[in-house]
This record gives sequence, structure tokens and C-alpha cells, in this order.
Amino acid sequence: MKILYATSEALPFAASGGLADVAGSLPHALRVRLIGCRVVMPLYQDIPQELKEKMTFLTSLSVPVAWRRQYCGVFETRYNGVIYYLLDNQYYFKRPGLYGHYDDAERFAFFSRAVLEILAYIDFKPDIIHANDWRTALVPVYYNLFFRWREGYENIKTVYTIHNIQYQGKYGLEILEDVFGIPPEASAVVELDGVINLMKGGIEAADCVTTASPTYAKEILDPWFSHGLDDILKMREWKLHGILNGIDTDVNNPESDSMIWANYSADDPSGKAENKKRLQERLGLPQNVDLPILSMVTRLVPYKGIDLVKSSLEKLLKEDVQFVLLGSGDWLYENFFREMQSRYPTKMSYNHGYTPELAHKIYAGSDILLVPSKSEPCGTSQMIACRYGTVPVVRETGGLKDSISDCKDERGIGFTFKSYNDEDMMNTIRCALNAYEDKQYWAALMGRCMKADFSWGQSANKYIKLYRSLLKTTSSKDSD
Repeated sequence: MKILYATSEALPFAASGGLADVAGSLPHALRVRLIGCRVVMPLYQDIPQELKEKMTFLTSLSVPVAWRRQYCGVFETRYNGVIYYLLDNQYYFKRPGLYGHYDDAERFAFFSRAVLEILAYIDFKPDIIHANDWRTALVPVYYNLFFRWREGYENIKTVYTIHNIQYQGKYGLEILEDVFGIPPEASAVVELDGVINLMKGGIEAADCVTTASPTYAKEILDPWFSHGLDDILKMREWKLHGILNGIDTDVNNPESDSMIWANYSADDPSGKAENKKRLQERLGLPQNVDLPILSMVTRLVPYKGIDLVKSSLEKLLKEDVQFVLLGSGDWLYENFFREMQSRYPTKMSYNHGYTPELAHKIYAGSDILLVPSKSEPCGTSQMIACRYGTVPVVRETGGLKDSISDCKDERGIGFTFKSYNDEDMMNTIRCALNAYEDKQYWAALMGRCMKADFSWGQSANKYIKLYRSLLKTTSSKDSD
């Protein structure tokens, strides 16, 4: 069985969010299980030079983009045992930043078409092409329209993963032919509510649709979560599956993490106190190992539940707690947290932006991580926090519900609340702060968190089962 994983970003090459984590981890987990999996992504200007120097030029070809034909260079490299194909076109990708350009529609129409065109030029003929989010949603659409009956392309299955349904790739119908090259008679595949909706096209065209958690797969059938796609998904519910993402447990490992001040483990967690002390020192907070640190590592956008935090922060800072926040996003939120830090300099620290080094130090030095999301396809911060013995407080939605069980159960690894309101959130935070006072209970809870299995192994096995169900094949046919 051979899988070609089509993505607009992947670690360590280029990243803007959770998709890069998945694309940098799932293919490796599949390869470990003897599944032939390779990754294809754009060759962005932002890819570090040291990684570009390890790439080998394979070939070049001409790719149709509606009425145009554009150069595509194919480069190959290997990372963590996985072969990556990086597709070059300097007009589309030699510019700063991955996304947010005026011609993103054309850029990713080119990339999606190129993913299919290169199959005639490389030594890898996939059984399944796995596309992700709206930027590669045209891969299954183009396959059905232009490639399904082409020699050498027969019997390829397509999987399409929705990582965040909020971002759908919407454009005016006037560019249907001129940019996307889709004939008017096929417009129904990508048209929704009078506009082009690329995610809708991916859902319609793919043989199978997945999301980043089982609960999210159910939630997006509800108009409150679906951002207008609930009717389409209900009609295609038979091909919708939810598989919880994992995390890289080698990178996120307090026993070997070089970015934290002191290493520690579930069997010997003593180093966590040193990380806490050093974090307080670095952030200019009073050094008090007994005072709990509650932290957030997040984007400052509404669906992350920042409104709840904003309305409750005064109450929170009156508790015996220090609050640490790392993130950026909407400027209204950023300005609010800067103002609150100036008013409570001994109680909170707001750190703008995102750096992996500081994020790891916060995970290692905190006691509690707050994730109050309004919606959350999967989320990884709660899983990473557990690895570092930092107990999560989460709202029961999407992947948060699937990954964190409440401490009401003696096997629970966190504190959860259901309703999206600040009172329920604050009551749950207070429960966590009260539990923190019982050192014996808290030590046992930390141990359960650190021993929870959030590796990609379970997720990879479920994807393999799904792939095989599409192909109706057996493990004896697996090869690279």
C-alpha cells in the first residue's frame, strides 16, 4: 500500500499551524508500520537554506493552470525516514510567507494540479492520495475531472482531511474557469451558496473524508460548528470519519528536551520544580514554587475561547495563582493582555508571538494549562502539557473531549467543563487550584498525565485500517 500525502505545509520545512505537525509526524508513523508513505508540498522561499541544500533536483514539467502552462520543478529529500517531494515555481512560491497572498487561489490550484501531474515523472505510484484542508481540496476534484481515466492513474483512491472547517477557501464564481480550469458543467462540485467553496469540493470529490478527532466529526454536522457545510456533510456522512491526531513524543519529551532548564520524568518529576523557578525568574514573576502557575499557549482568536478568558481574568488574578500567556492574534486581545499585565505585573506575564523554546519552557514550568476553546478540531497543547506533567483544564469539545478525561474518574487526567460560559470555566479552574493544594493527589495526577499515550501510533493504525477499507487489500501488498 502506497500513500502520497499532499499538504501545504510540513515540519521541519514550513509551518503555520497544526497541519504542519500532522504532515511531519503521521507519514513517519505510517512508514514505521511498513506503509509506503511519501509527502508532497510546495518549495517555499521560507524553507531554511540548510534544508534546501539537502534536496536533489529530479525533473521539471509543465503544469496546466486553466489556460496557462506553468513550470514545475520537482525536488526530493528525505527527513526522518520519509521521502518528501517539494514542488518549485518561483512565481508562486518565491515570496515571504506561506499564505495570505492576493493570488492564493491560483497558487494552490497550480499546486493541486501539480500533485497529480508529477505522478507520471516520479517512481512512486500511490494507491491513495491523502489531501488536507482547502489548499489541496482540488486534488480529488482534479483527479475525478481530468485524471481518473488517464493511463497510469487508474484506481487511485482519495482521502480528504478537514483540519479546521472554519477555513474553506471561498472565491467568486467568475474565476471558476480562468483560475481553477473547471468547466461550467462541473461547477456543482465546488459551488455552494453562489460562490466557489474548495472545501466543499474536496468533501464531494474524495472517496473518504476525515477530521482530526471523532467528536469534531460529529460536531461539524451541527450548524453551530459547520460554518455552513452541515447539509453537505450530512449528505456525505457515510464517508466521514474522525481520527484523533497525536503528537511527536520524541520532540515533546521532558526526559530529553534540550529547550527546558532541567530534565525530568514520570518516575522522577523533581526537575519540574526547577523549571518552574526558572520560568518565574525569566518572566519577572515572584519566585514561589508553591504558588500554582496557570498558563496558555494559544492563538488569540475567538474560537480558542479567548472571550471567556478576557471576561474572567480579573477574577482569576484575585486567586492565589500566577498566569502566563504565550500567543498572538487579534490586536484587541493582544492590547487587552498587555494592559492587564501592566496592571498586575506580579500576577501575570503576557508574551507576544510564538517561539518553540519559550513554549517548551512554559509547558515544563507550569502546573495547569487552560484550553477553553469554543471549538477545537483536535488541539495539541493539552497533549503536550500532559507530557510535561502540566494538568489541563479544557472545555469538552472536539479533540479536547476525546483526549482529556475528567478527574471525577480516578483515571482522569484533567479538569473539564461543558458549557461555553465564564462561570463554568472559573468553577473548573478553582477545582484544579483546590486539587493542587493536596500534594499527594496532585503528584498522582501528574503521573497519570505524563504516562498517557498521545503518540501517533494509535492514530496511524486507525488510518491504516481506513486506507485498507478503501482498497480492500491486505498487509501482504504493503510496499514502498
